[in-house]
Amino acid sequence: MECFSRVYHARWGDMDGNGHMANRAYLDVAGDARMLYFASRGFSMREFERLRVGPVIRKDVLEYFRETKLLEELTVGVTLAGLSADGSRFSICNEFHSGAGKLVARVTSDGGWLDLDARRLVAPPETLAPILRELTRTEDFAEIPPPRT
Repeated sequence: MECFSRVYHARWGDMDGNGHMANRAYLDVAGDARMLYFASRGFSMREFERLRVGPVIRKDVLEYFRETKLLEELTVGVTLAGLSADGSRFSICNEFHSGAGKLVARVTSDGGWLDLDARRLVAPPETLAPILRELTRTEDFAEIPPPRT
């Protein structure tokens, strides 16, 4: 399967004081790209709300390789870098490429599926689990071991 991706443009509000795309903008676009992936597979925000489950990010790692300036085009991919056996925890990688195809930045987000009522991590609903598993995997994909108790 081909990597899911979307094209964005660095917006005025995305810029920092140095005229580069700001940290928070990369994180926001990464989150949007992840949710657009699920929506493209028929799992909309309304479905998350209906099932009372949602993604929660516990850690983001942001790596920079090149600057992004105002109105530059970015293609943002969504790949799976890790997954627990039950699917309750995941690591999703978003790579940002310039219009010329050069790697600009990478956001790796570790998270899980939060039961919005019980406020704990749970395995994804059976309608969501296959959508998560069908994501293109990174070359260094690794199974996430069970948590230590």
